[in-house]
Amino acid sequence: MFAARRALTGAAQRRAFSASARDMSKVTVLGAAGGIGQPLSLLLKLNPRVSELALYDIRGGPGVAADISHINTKSTVTGYDPTPSGLAAALKGAEIVLIPAGVPRKPGMTRDDLFNTNASIVRDLAKAAAESAPDANILVISNPVNSTVPIVAEIFKAKGVYNPKRLFGVTSLDVVRASRFVSEIKKTDPVDENITVVGGHSGVTIVPLFSQSSHPDLVGNADLLQRVQFGGDEVVKAKDGAGSATLSMAMAGARFAESLLKAAQGQKGVVEPTFVDSPLYKDQGIDFFASRVELGPNGVEKIFDVGKVNAEEQKLLDAALADLKKNINKGVVFVAENPGK
Repeated sequence: MFAARRALTGAAQRRAFSASARDMSKVTVLGAAGGIGQPLSLLLKLNPRVSELALYDIRGGPGVAADISHINTKSTVTGYDPTPSGLAAALKGAEIVLIPAGVPRKPGMTRDDLFNTNASIVRDLAKAAAESAPDANILVISNPVNSTVPIVAEIFKAKGVYNPKRLFGVTSLDVVRASRFVSEIKKTDPVDENITVVGGHSGVTIVPLFSQSSHPDLVGNADLLQRVQFGGDEVVKAKDGAGSATLSMAMAGARFAESLLKAAQGQKGVVEPTFVDSPLYKDQGIDFFASRVELGPNGVEKIFDVGKVNAEEQKLLDAALADLKKNINKGVVFVAENPGK
């Protein structure tokens, strides 16, 4: 019985992240003991591409590390003390740094309400990363992503180590949700639903392009649009004050890290949606935008444009751009006015 169980467990782990483990990597999670950080760390422990997992948080990092270190996969796990030297050690030599640190949303809160608390947390972690892991791929999960990604960019610029190809806002959850919600309507397998979602990572800045999918009839479906744009609110309400979309976000973060590792290890044609320093709308003063991005060994390999959209989607895009401009500026202004220590 136990042998069978072990076989099943091993098969499940292999299916979760099918990969050859020939190239190994250090991955660091900042905020590893939180609602997203714990399941994210667990999923990364199951990924055979990860050889070393470094977990840091202001409290509980070593405990989470001790727990998941017992999982029978090859990677080593280390939890670091919540000190400047602990943070520096967690970051040193990292290929990927994921930042889910910060406070979660509660009912009635917008992502913007989180800004003042999470902005200073992200700023301080970005400073540490710029000093100890300036060449790492930085994956920002902490909300509001539309503002926290520009915060990281400004800190790295101030330190003279900014590489726009290495900074990513994780927007994968918007695509994950869109494919799932469409599959519920169309009675299909969500794996087969390739829905392009562009813009940003909150509310009206999330723009699903159903006209480019195999279900163009879904354009104008107000209920579906509402769920894709405000799916996070659905979870916050259902959890009734006990948190936000932590488990699905952890899965989306782990998926993006996996894609980045695949690309770094030479796999071609790896494309993910992500919020990056983008040329697409710079002429309108919008420096960051989420679209399909091909990943490579150096991070961003190619940024795909939005493509053909219909009139209704163009209206959504216009509304998204107006909000995005404000969100991005908010992050830039925050660093200018609150440079920290």
